[in-house]
Amino acid sequence: MSTPSSLESLIEALRCLPGVGPKSAQRMAYYLMQRDRSGAQHLADTLQFALAALKHCRRCNTFTEVDICERCLSPKRDASLLCVVETPVDMNMMEQTHAYSGLYYVLMGRVSPLDGIGPRELHLDQLLARADDGIVQEVILATNFTNEGEVTAHYLTEMLKSRGLRVSRIARGVPVGGELEYVDPGTLAQAVRERKPLDI
Repeated sequence: MSTPSSLESLIEALRCLPGVGPKSAQRMAYYLMQRDRSGAQHLADTLQFALAALKHCRRCNTFTEVDICERCLSPKRDASLLCVVETPVDMNMMEQTHAYSGLYYVLMGRVSPLDGIGPRELHLDQLLARADDGIVQEVILATNFTNEGEVTAHYLTEMLKSRGLRVSRIARGVPVGGELEYVDPGTLAQAVRERKPLDI
């Protein structure tokens, strides 16, 4: 007996979620339909509401329900610092460190030629206008240390420096609490290259 087309469509739709393969999507779909139809309805309603309510902040490009998000409007933030991240999740991680008090710009992706994503798809002209507003003194690149993140950081460095902006890149190295025995050689090598002098 074949699976109803509506159930097949639900399974296929759930596969768009990161880390969800065919079997996981199938389990989720059957669970929602068999055991938690009210949860499924709540999920559908909430997703529909989010799609209708959320838009991009005109200044930092993150998700918001208003034109300019609360963080961008905060007088407590240092407007001379602009940190560029790939996703809103990355921005949230930066905030959790309590080590940065400037503003952000969220790329909503990264340069990835293999996926057909170039500078045009990321609307980097919007970032350039934001960074070149006369207030920003330093742009901190906090893209991920993947091949795509490095390509993105390199491209942004060239683009921003050509405008006379000061550009820096977050450092990478041995994690806090990490033991050298368990650190991969690439990370350890980078930590050595990015070593800092100690103040005595």
